[in-house]
Amino acid sequence: MVTALLEGLNPRQREAVTAGDGPVLVLAGPGSGKTRVLTHRIAYLIQDCGVRPYELMAVTFTNKAATEMRLRVEALLGGIRDGLEIGTFHSICARMLRREADFTPYRPDFAIYDTDDQHSVIKMALNEMDIDPKRYSPGRVLHKISAYKNELIPPEDVRADDYFGEIVARIYPRYQQMMVTNNAMDFDDLLMQTVILMRDNAEVRERWQRRLAHILVDEFQDTNTAQYKLVQILSLPQNNVFVVGDEDQGIYAFRGADYRNVLQFRRDYPNARVILLEQNYRSTQIVLDAARAVIDKNQHRTPKALFTEREGGPRVTIYEAYSEADEGEYVARRVNDLVRRENYEYRDIAIMYRTNAQSRALEDAMVKANVPYTLVGGVGFYKRREVRDLLAYMRLVGNPNDTVSFDRVINVPGRGIGKKSQETFQEWIVQRGDTIYGGLQAIRHGEPSPIVGRAAKSFADFGLMLDEWRALLEGNDLLGLFDEIMARTGYNLYIHEISDTPEQVSDRLENLAELRNFITQNREVPLLDFLAETALVADVDTLKDDKNAATLLTLHAAKGLEFPVVFIGGLEEGLLPHSRSFDDPDGMAEERRLFYVGLTRAKDQVYLTYAFRRMLYGDSMPGIPSRFLGDIPEELTEGVSTTLGSMRDRQAYQRQTSWESSGTRDRQPTGRGKIIPFPGSGGAPEKPRTKYKTGMRVYHQRFGAGIVIESALMGQDEEVTVAFEMVGIKRLASSFANLVIMKG
Repeated sequence: MVTALLEGLNPRQREAVTAGDGPVLVLAGPGSGKTRVLTHRIAYLIQDCGVRPYELMAVTFTNKAATEMRLRVEALLGGIRDGLEIGTFHSICARMLRREADFTPYRPDFAIYDTDDQHSVIKMALNEMDIDPKRYSPGRVLHKISAYKNELIPPEDVRADDYFGEIVARIYPRYQQMMVTNNAMDFDDLLMQTVILMRDNAEVRERWQRRLAHILVDEFQDTNTAQYKLVQILSLPQNNVFVVGDEDQGIYAFRGADYRNVLQFRRDYPNARVILLEQNYRSTQIVLDAARAVIDKNQHRTPKALFTEREGGPRVTIYEAYSEADEGEYVARRVNDLVRRENYEYRDIAIMYRTNAQSRALEDAMVKANVPYTLVGGVGFYKRREVRDLLAYMRLVGNPNDTVSFDRVINVPGRGIGKKSQETFQEWIVQRGDTIYGGLQAIRHGEPSPIVGRAAKSFADFGLMLDEWRALLEGNDLLGLFDEIMARTGYNLYIHEISDTPEQVSDRLENLAELRNFITQNREVPLLDFLAETALVADVDTLKDDKNAATLLTLHAAKGLEFPVVFIGGLEEGLLPHSRSFDDPDGMAEERRLFYVGLTRAKDQVYLTYAFRRMLYGDSMPGIPSRFLGDIPEELTEGVSTTLGSMRDRQAYQRQTSWESSGTRDRQPTGRGKIIPFPGSGGAPEKPRTKYKTGMRVYHQRFGAGIVIESALMGQDEEVTVAFEMVGIKRLASSFANLVIMKG
């Protein structure tokens, strides 16, 4: 029977499956068959080592992965094995806590609250303490509480280091009291309460330790402190813990995951058997060599000599587009070529990017080129909350009797118009046989209505704004209309209220900046035509149910997937790697891991694109090719040269460079874009000796912290363009700005 289970496994996989007792760390490179190893290991322990199914616990991170693992094990063993514990950390912890509820503050029928439920509890706590939820949004407070729980920090141990921390330190204990009173746990509680139970109750701990003879963990690099501690406790005293992971694929730090747990495992279990799975069953050798060249620059990792029997393969194509629109058109055109000329199907192709905002230009290009696509890991650009809000305002300007748009934005941002007032208004205009616009004007001009007090003033003010915005349409100035709506509503500030994390604030601001970019490019288009075009793109989201469609997704969402052909766009400094990582070595290392994950999703072909210029914050900015492109050996690529040092210098200064494509719009998809110095420049221009560099973090006494987007000499002075976190883009004269360069 042993032979049957080991059939088809390579030597390293067999070594992992048949490893004896004690701690085992399997470092599994991408596409190396880790799920196969885990399932065969479980079957081997049950069938050949006499371990009873209920003595095993296998943990993974998604229900889909857990279901797949269980089905594979049952197929290997020829049937269901009752008592076999396979599931996610959260599902297994929930079952444990229900069984051991007598030893916890909860009843066994405790509820599990989702994010909306948690927000309600936080709002109640804020109201009790007279804390303004607009200043301290429930989402932001919950994000901080979640971080504490992931690190196993209870309310009584919180030590605040700023005023916001003091607010959280007050809310956290009350929030937990209310959760217990409601007999409810959130997802973080499931982990934390299980660790506390096992750590503090010897009777319960020893019972579970006696029962569980073997613990197996998938995607170990994605564990947080609470999950790691739970595995440690439950595996004692025999330490039969079998973990599979890859520190090179740790990309979820923003969720609390810590890839360093792989290194910590080796420290905590110095006698652990370490097995490397380096044979890849997915990609060509060229794809693997390109990916290795990128990831080898990271420190604090175990080098892996990834190899495959799929020798050679097409070289990695690097394409320089002129703009994000040109980038999208190139990708769409090449996708159609792959389907029509190279016998791929649309489902074989994935287009990946770093930030959600990048999908807008790509989605538009897919629609124009009739490429069916589906979006994974997020909602379509025109379906995102902030984008829908602004488009709803613009639709209402075009049609002030649009009920759907009116209902969406009448109290967004909040104007003190509650649901009751909205219902009263709707009932009133129906009774008088009037329209939304007519009702607003009636209130504005003081006609008697059931809307009184603050609500009446808010309705009247809204009607006045709507009239002023409609007046802007006479000049057909879409950009002016957008800017006026943003300014009059204070939507930038509202984003902070509705966002849970600084990253979410940044993502939403980027989405609105991308919408503004698109409006800038279409500012002469009539409003109704513009809205019709955006509606067409939004409707294409229905194609996501069409199985034969190209896949658009963020690099974070690509983990665990694979495609014959992968495009990765936006390979520019500030996008990939993201500007948030510029002054954070750990963040930069994670950006490199993110790119590595994207590369290793590809089976056959990889296309990497970047833009010579990209619209950022409403202005067309020169793009600097990503440092990651320079890591890929030139012999593995075609298209633009990856010797990018001088190219970066030249591209960074728009006044000293121009762009020339390798042909017309009908150029070949693999055509070489290139930087052409101005005539008479004598080759590559000398880099101006500026004090402030692109990507540098600076501080201004009035505007606060920001990131330098561009800097250039202006006579004897230096003009610096900075994206400030609080006030947006500013152009400053260096001699007057007194910018302080921020270190570290």
